[in-house]
Amino acid sequence: MRTFLSTAVLLTAIILIYAAEAQTVTIRTEDCARFVRHVPAADVAYRPGVDVRGRKVVPADVDGGVKLALPEEFIIPINVDLQKRLGIPADPTQFQTKHFTVGTVTWKDGQGYFNGQPLQSEEAARLAALCQERLGTGR
Repeated sequence: MRTFLSTAVLLTAIILIYAAEAQTVTIRTEDCARFVRHVPAADVAYRPGVDVRGRKVVPADVDGGVKLALPEEFIIPINVDLQKRLGIPADPTQFQTKHFTVGTVTWKDGQGYFNGQPLQSEEAARLAALCQERLGTGR
């Protein structure tokens, strides 16, 4: 019995030591490219009043068009109709079943959040930043 216990402790110690060792992870360029945000080159970006060959053209919105002030962040509430979803009989005196808010998705500064928490883990964000730096696309 003592031998079995000693062997089990030794094996557990070996597994823990092996798992605690630093590991090197190699990421291919193709995989890294999936993490970076696409930034189009200046020569392919839209320029008003210029066609694809660089010649001047009359803008489509002759009178100047409508100027919209876009918000800094977009907020999308996630609602569920519990009565319909769960088949609960209608009884408004018991509790609110329509438009039950599950959470809120917010898009701000190029990042998504659910109820204020980032949708991307810190590790994934760091990996994306390293890939962006490595690929030289941090324009």
